[in-house]
This record gives sequence, C-alpha cells and structure tokens, in this order.
Amino acid sequence: TPAEHFWNHQDLEVADHTLDVPLDHDAPDGPSIELFAREVRAPGGEGRPMLVFYQGGPGYESPRPTSTPPAPGWLKRALERYRVLLLDQRGTGRSTPVGPSTLAGWSVEEQADYLRHFRADAIVRDSEALRRALGVERWSVLGQSFGGFCVLAYLSAAPESLREAFFTGGLPAVGPRIDDVYRDTYARTIERSARYYQRFPEDRGRVLALHDLVGAEGLRLDDGAPLTWRRARQVGVSLGYADYADKLHALLELPFDSPAFASDLASSSFLGVFARNPIYAVLHESCWADGGSTRWAAERLRPDEYSADPTLLTGEHVFPWMFVDDPALRPYGAVAHALAGHEWPRLYDPDRLASNAVPAAAAVYTEDMYVPASFSLETASIVRGLRVWQTDRYQHDALRNSGQVVLDRLFALADEAGGA
Repeated sequence: TPAEHFWNHQDLEVADHTLDVPLDHDAPDGPSIELFAREVRAPGGEGRPMLVFYQGGPGYESPRPTSTPPAPGWLKRALERYRVLLLDQRGTGRSTPVGPSTLAGWSVEEQADYLRHFRADAIVRDSEALRRALGVERWSVLGQSFGGFCVLAYLSAAPESLREAFFTGGLPAVGPRIDDVYRDTYARTIERSARYYQRFPEDRGRVLALHDLVGAEGLRLDDGAPLTWRRARQVGVSLGYADYADKLHALLELPFDSPAFASDLASSSFLGVFARNPIYAVLHESCWADGGSTRWAAERLRPDEYSADPTLLTGEHVFPWMFVDDPALRPYGAVAHALAGHEWPRLYDPDRLASNAVPAAAAVYTEDMYVPASFSLETASIVRGLRVWQTDRYQHDALRNSGQVVLDRLFALADEAGGA
C-alpha cells in the first residue's frame, strides 16, 4: 500500500511508496512483483502537481537525493514546480530486482517469458497502477535517455493521464528501425574515438600497447576473468558523456599491471556498467525494438573498420560474446540469445502520437552518441505539438550536469504549448 508518512531528508520531505503489480498486466491473477518509488517535495510543496522521473538505462534505478554534492542536480529546479516521484523501474533498485537468483532453476523459455515484461510498455502500465493507487488524476513525466522511451510509450498508451511530457536525450526512433539506429550509433562512436585521439594523441599508442599486452600475456580483472581485447575496447561505452574522455585518459595513464588499473577498468564507469545492471545488457537492444526482432544488431552491423583498427573503441553496444567473457553476465547467456530472436510488439502508436494533445517538450543534443539526433528529430515531427530545443552545447548527460538550464528551457516550451 502506498505510504502516507513523510520524513525530513536533506532539507526535503520524503515518503516511500511500494505497490504490488502484476508481472504481466494482461494476466492480473498471475505472478506479481513489487514496485518502489520515492516521493520528494520541498517544504510547503505538498499542493504542487506530481512529476514522475524515468531514469535512463534500461536497468538503472532512480537516483537518491544527496546533499554532498546536491544530487541529482536537476531536482532542485524540478521541486520549485512539482512534487517529484523517483520511480525505480521494474527490475531495478528496490523494485523486485533482476539478478541471477531471480532466474535460478528456470528453463530458458521461462526466463525469457519473465524478462520480456521489462520494457517501456510494462513500465508505463506500472506507472498507471501507481497513479491510481496514489489517487493522482493526471501527472507530468520526465524521461532521461531510455526514460524518454518510456515517456513516448506513455503518450502512445495513456495520454489522458498526463499533464505534460518532457524528454531529455530520449526521443527514440519509431517503427522497426533497429538496423538503421545501430548503423548511426556506430558512425557516431567511430567519430567519438577519433575525437578522443585528437585530444589525447599519445593514448593511441597506449591503447595499442594494451592490445599487444592482452594478446601476448593476458591481464586479469578484479573478477578474476582474463581480459580479452574485445572486452577491453568497450571502455568507449561512456565517451558520450561530458567528462568521460578525461576519465578514460586517467585510466590509460595507469600502469596496466597495477591493481589501480584493474580496479578502475572494472568499475561502473567502464566495464562494470554491464555487471551492475544486468537488464542493461540483456534487454538493451530489445528496448530499441518498436516491433520485430533485434538478432544481435550490434554484432551483425559492426563496421569493418573495427577489424582493421584495434584502437577503435566500441560504445553502447551489446554483443553475444559478452555473456562468455564477463563472468557476471554468464548466467544470462542463454536467455539473452532467446530474447535476441524474440518478435517484439510495437511500443509506440504513430496515429495516437499524431493526434497528441499533451503539452510536450524535448531536449535534443546534436552530438548525442547514444540516441541519434536525426531519429529524435524525425520522431519529434510525428508527435503533434511537441516542441524541441536542439542544441550542440551539451552531451547526453546534460540533465545531470546542467539540469537547471535544461529544465528551464523545457518548462518554458511546455508552458508556451499550454502546459502548467
């Protein structure tokens, strides 16, 4: 039952809500999972409308408010206008997380049947159940990255429940376009690798030296697994964030045989991102699939340049071999293969989007490495009344780094469109 008790935390008023929801909303008498959300409001803000935040991912829980430093940086601005509901999307954080024990003892078919219920469409239906339980007639929604996929699915499925819709780096392609998306993201990742070496030219030699060392002698990470080169070049996964080029340079400066290098390489900034959030690896491609099957798109569409140049880094790409090379992902190998061949239903309704009446605004980052701006702008043209702020000043993580600027622009656009 949703909680009513608020307590003071970091000069804010906070309450936790939990709710049991069906694993499959089309089978309400079947198995259930628990949903968790943390409501945050400024003192005196109990009368403000509700804003639901959808975190990026997939597979990441919502942030927790902290004071040293204040985080997330956008929250203070949002609380001037709203109460904020920080939702742990199903399978993450305190919302019945997905882990090896979740699937233990199940057949591959049973595992796949379970995990196919963790995409944006199910998250929207969870949200509707929570909205009704909290007694909220309509609320606003803010989606960062994959969270924007959830917002677009919400506009497709239940727009009557929304006051406003905001997207930050999260307008996906509409339709079965996964091959087109991956061709674009590879081109952007190759360009970002080139830009990195222009800034740190000496690091190309360091990467080549690491490549030779891995091939000749081998290195082991903190998890005990031997470091393969295909896994090592995944350090490019975070190059689309504002400060990660500096972090990668700092990593490559370390002696490769040092404990510091092994630990930092395995951290959540680099290779550890996949182990901490298994949904991110298992369902990443599936969350792009607005119909059809993905069939390991990143593996199928990897450009020939990667075979010719070992210094090229990969980005937000998930490969079948990851479920062999990474010990933390091995329990999910069989189900990941099953889901790669699954025929996914549509996530978005173009006709409903074309008749949208919800005030909506989107930040589209021209240089976004993860959600290509070309597809975002194409989708924006489909959604009736959606107003776009396109900028080349920020990277994909602008909401985290410059949250007040981003929200100021989006709130103003929504207000112009007839929002709150």
